[in-house]
Amino acid sequence: QEQLVESGGGLVQPGGSLRLSCVGPKESMLSAYPWAWFRQVPGKGREFVAGITPDGGTRYADSVKERFAVSRENGHTMYLHINSLEPEDTAVYYCNAGGNIWSSRPGPYWGQGTQVTVCS
Repeated sequence: QEQLVESGGGLVQPGGSLRLSCVGPKESMLSAYPWAWFRQVPGKGREFVAGITPDGGTRYADSVKERFAVSRENGHTMYLHINSLEPEDTAVYYCNAGGNIWSSRPGPYWGQGTQVTVCS
């Protein structure tokens, strides 16, 4: 079973930073796929945030590209470094694998999500 597990969310004040992690199974076919982060707020669909290909190509949503940084290591771990957090960043952040980061199309593999709340 291909399972993705996110961690690192929490309650942060505006201007703060977080690092989200996503871990997949070792020696899995997922390591050959693009991985991405999506986020969702209540009442809205999941929004593409950032993605990374197996060879390190990255793409970001326009609203976050000055503050977010996606990275990947070991073929089964992905990070999202978030700086200068804003209240508008409050959402559940999901890890995704197997999609197309250039078209923001998600793949079929999702994690359970991790909540990020930004408030003072």
